[in-house]
Amino acid sequence: MAIDYILIFNNNYEESLNMKTKLSISIVLAILGTTAYTTAQAYDGDWKVGRIYYRQVCTSCHVAKTEKAIAPTSRTKAEWTAYLQADKHAKGKDSVKQYISQQYRASIKATNKAAEKFADVPDQQLMEDIKAFVIKGAKDGDSPASCS
Repeated sequence: MAIDYILIFNNNYEESLNMKTKLSISIVLAILGTTAYTTAQAYDGDWKVGRIYYRQVCTSCHVAKTEKAIAPTSRTKAEWTAYLQADKHAKGKDSVKQYISQQYRASIKATNKAAEKFADVPDQQLMEDIKAFVIKGAKDGDSPASCS
């Protein structure tokens, strides 16, 4: 009788340990899965922020230097994507990222309210915001947009 009790106790103890181990592993996997999912989620650009920066910084500079605004409708989504990926501005003379950098924004913030407003926004985040705007406002975008 005592041996039967010990065997039953042993089986219940092993099952309990087994359940706790499975539960612990499940919890760890759930946490890792959630972390991986959150990390894998890229920042979705905010086209409204991109529009403000594009119109108040990019457009004002283009008008001042070339007397010509470059509207998002001047290119297709594919052309804008290729342009931003190539990172060539002014026919390859400059980098697009240069004009989106915090350093550039700091250099013009005294004369440009948008540059001042977005001075602390990380470069990559602002790049995604601008990309969202030009893609949305592209010739074949969801909402073709002008510069004004």
